[in-house]
Parts: sequence; C-alpha cells; structure tokens
Amino acid sequence: MKTLQEKYNTEIEPQLFEHLELKNRRQVPKVVKVIINVGLGDASQNAKLLEEALNHITLITGQKPLVTRAKKSIAGFKVREGMPVGVMVTLRGERMYQFVSKLVNVVLPRIRDFRGISDAGFDGKGNYNLGLKEQLIFPEVEYDMVTRVRGMNISIVTSSTTDHDAKKLMTLLGFPFTNKDKALVLV
Repeated sequence: MKTLQEKYNTEIEPQLFEHLELKNRRQVPKVVKVIINVGLGDASQNAKLLEEALNHITLITGQKPLVTRAKKSIAGFKVREGMPVGVMVTLRGERMYQFVSKLVNVVLPRIRDFRGISDAGFDGKGNYNLGLKEQLIFPEVEYDMVTRVRGMNISIVTSSTTDHDAKKLMTLLGFPFTNKDKALVLV
C-alpha cells in the first residue's frame, strides 16, 4: 500500500504539473509543513493540564511539542510573562505526510455530522487553517485519559502562492471540501 508521500510523488505531482500548465517541476505546489497548535488558557494555574496536553499532542503527532509561553503580562487574564499558554508542534517530511493521511482518512470522517471542510480557511497565499473542537476524534486519545476537552488549530503550509493551486493540491491529497469547484475536477 502506497503512503501519501509516494502517492504525491507518483500520481499527484504529475497531475498538478499537467493541469496547472507549469514550465518547471519545481513550481508544482507541495505541502511544506503542518503546524498543530493548542491553546491552554488555564494551564498557568494547573500544571497537570499542561502535562496532559503535551501527552495528547505527542500521541497524536508522534513528536514532542514545544511549550509556548506568554510574551507579555496581561492582568485581566491573570497571565504573567513567561507563563505557559499553549503547546505547538511543527511536522515536516514523513511525519507530516503520515499526519495528513490520518487527518483525511480517519479523523475528519469521525467528526459528528461531517459534510466536508470549508474552503474559507485559505489565507490568500496558499496556506490552509483548520480548527478542530476536540482532541477525542483522534484514535490515539482514549476517552478515559481526557480531563478537559480541548480544541486545536491545524495550519497546512504549502509552497503554492495562490489559493486555487493549494486547493487543487489538497483536493488531490484527499481533503473533502464542501463546495467543490467544478474547475478543480480532473477529467
């Protein structure tokens, strides 16, 4: 069975090269990195919540996350400079392709009443942002391990410069967009 990276190299890249009518193979859009970010507003008061989030993200991604810390003190939120406010991990290479494959084939279909993801998450420069409301939709996270349900932001950074090219790439990778563009369907 082909991995997503092998599928990209053998099937998707040639299709994109031909469909986008590019002059050089290096112009073909590809996924550069995937960034997973979890905000922990109350982790400054409870270190156990920070540890739990670290364990969950490590299970989900297969890579130890970085603890993000507050840059400024904000009295209204009871946050001091240097306090932990979240965790994040950047995936590249093989782990990135494994995560994208798991996201498309396992995680997104497990969302209740899932009809596809919106194409409004593109930022105008070919990158896509997706928000998930809970970590329980990942198969690695057991329900008994969770004390608080947390959401996460997943940013998929591509080498594309336009949203159209990035959407075409992500559609070929298997991302199920809700409003399919007729121009994106290959014959």
